Amino acid sequence: MLNFAITAENHFMNTNYLLNIVGPTAIGKTSLAIKLANKFNTEIISADSRQFYKEMSIGTAVPSKEELRAAKHHFIQHISIEDNYNVGDFETEAIQKLNELFQHKNFAIMVGGSGLYTKSVLQGLDYFPEVSLEIRQELNLKLEKEGLAPLQHQLQKLDPHYFKIVDIENPHRVIRALEVCISSGKPYSSYLNQPKKKRDFTTISIGLDADRKIIYDRINHRVDLMMEEGLLQEARSLFPKRQLNALNTVGYKELFSFLEGKDSLETAISEIKKNTRRFAKRQLTWFRKDQEINWFDNQTPIEEIQQFIETKISDRSHS
Repeated sequence: MLNFAITAENHFMNTNYLLNIVGPTAIGKTSLAIKLANKFNTEIISADSRQFYKEMSIGTAVPSKEELRAAKHHFIQHISIEDNYNVGDFETEAIQKLNELFQHKNFAIMVGGSGLYTKSVLQGLDYFPEVSLEIRQELNLKLEKEGLAPLQHQLQKLDPHYFKIVDIENPHRVIRALEVCISSGKPYSSYLNQPKKKRDFTTISIGLDADRKIIYDRINHRVDLMMEEGLLQEARSLFPKRQLNALNTVGYKELFSFLEGKDSLETAISEIKKNTRRFAKRQLTWFRKDQEINWFDNQTPIEEIQQFIETKISDRSHS
């Protein structure tokens, strides 16, 4: 294999590379990211939007202390669930961190299953007009009083194109689209797919996948482990703040229903597993649309993936 750590003087190493690792939850992205970070002597940008919050550890599968020691991570538990933080903030801060890393490294790793956050770094965000706070509050109040269905019908009427492609079971996405439609008088979809931003690095995207049964078994096992590690206690400590958007997260909202007396603990655990499996399916649907992702089985040896990356770089240098 090529040893890039000692051949940085080569002409093709003037290019900086972002190794972008994606895939469904529980597939093994963190493990691969750490191995590649060590192979390429670099650091990791986390693009998992739920691992940003310092109050949430078990339910978000934050890397263990051993994993964090094995490679330097950025954007892990760096903000509070009460902070006003969005994908635009992440894009700005992640690009700034990458610029810092590329001053003394030719490689950086980005890993995460939050497709929109990954896209913001690779391509930049689409521009959207300012939204009235009153409209946002009205929509949230409507959600609280009437449920999601009326908002889904409203979005179908205002933007039928986006209605067909959005995860209509995600209230945050539905409300975000509606507030833009209402504030601007134009369909939310009309603001999508704007020209990509130019980035000062080349991206090589690696996707991890497995047979669906394997993914689902890994998810079920992970949920069982989370419960053993104290997820219920973590949810109980966050219960007084359950209305915060950050806590509208699989693993917490189901346990909040148990703590409210709406469900049994057995039902809550079953719902966590079911909703996590659905989330994994949505993640794969999102990433499968990206033709730039190079897919590998999650059991692929690290040496094979490293060889693929090095070949891609070598081919690029001679093209």
